Amino acid sequence: MTPREFLPMYRFDRRMVTGEFFPGESIQVDPGDRVGVVLFNLGAPTSLGGVEPFLYNLFMDPAIIDIPLPAFLRDPLCRFIARKRSEKVRNEYALIGGKSPLNEHTQIQADLLEKRLNEELAAVSGAHFKVYQAMRYAPPMTDDAVAEMKLDGVNKVILLPLFPQYSKTTTGASLVYWSVLEKRGILPKLPTALVFEYAAHPSLIKAFNQRIDEALARFPKNVQKDVLILFSAHGTPLYEMKKRGDPYCCLIHTTVDQIMRHRETAQPHRIAFQSKVGPLEWLTPSTLDTLELVAKDGVKNVLVVPVAFVSDHVETLFELGIEVCAHAKEMGIERFEVMTGLNESNLFIEALTDCSKRAISIPGYEPDTCLENLDHFHSKDRRTQCHQCQRVTEAKCWNP
Repeated sequence: MTPREFLPMYRFDRRMVTGEFFPGESIQVDPGDRVGVVLFNLGAPTSLGGVEPFLYNLFMDPAIIDIPLPAFLRDPLCRFIARKRSEKVRNEYALIGGKSPLNEHTQIQADLLEKRLNEELAAVSGAHFKVYQAMRYAPPMTDDAVAEMKLDGVNKVILLPLFPQYSKTTTGASLVYWSVLEKRGILPKLPTALVFEYAAHPSLIKAFNQRIDEALARFPKNVQKDVLILFSAHGTPLYEMKKRGDPYCCLIHTTVDQIMRHRETAQPHRIAFQSKVGPLEWLTPSTLDTLELVAKDGVKNVLVVPVAFVSDHVETLFELGIEVCAHAKEMGIERFEVMTGLNESNLFIEALTDCSKRAISIPGYEPDTCLENLDHFHSKDRRTQCHQCQRVTEAKCWNP
């Protein structure tokens, strides 16, 4: 389905915020089942020639950018904007090797997850598990995953976003597209379980802390305990939280809260938001404003942790690693490092494996761990929150 075909079928739906297109309950898996685990992600250009089509697909998505225009007007406008912006963006990709590594990392994540699921569950369930990439804006696209699943005879589905913190603009955008494919009959209606978020999953938190420790080791030993950890998340328009109740901001702060609770030593830290575009008010403070503030306070050593991204791509390698780094040096920050993405971290794969296992129910196999039996953290226990915080939600507690 092309972006132009999708546009007239799109309507803002409250379920894009709540995830209720699909049940947050486990599905029963029986012997002989073929279970498809679908990894949602945005995708990224794999060559400089792929930048303009990627931007066009992104700008055409009404779940990301609300432009009240019919398809016949929006299509040429988005083609024009993509063409105008592509030269600048191609230069950014050229500086990180001419392509994004996101798809390569995602393929490895998919392979490792599939291997673990079949090793741990195939014998006990009698089912076979296969993992698919479903990208929204660059191949392999969601439609490609659906076509492959049909050929493979998949009869049960787990939707597993590679966005630990749910947002209408990421997981929600993928869900509304998936539901439209169902409505059009392109995707058969199959028993489906959704992993809504895993912002506080213990293995995810351990994976972040492992990467943070690796990054801190790049600093001289005598300054490591004083290095400021700046958690930088991709921003979203403020109205998504205030008017629509998007849980993203709350979940970002929960992830940071859990990371800092589980660190062996206290470390100064802040939370900020990056990648703002357009005139709308976004979540604040911005990453650059925060760096300027801490630089004025005399901070000389900063480690940036991309807390909403699970793989390295242009917004970590170029925006943070090159662009923001240059600004930080101009502000007087002497040592500026960006944490390596989780990428193929064994702990991150462990988190994805556990989320997948809890999305299924196997007769006689640990029913108390299923999705519907998970509790949530209590609002009063979260120490970290933003100044705009609406306390929209609290994350699931994935502890055994």
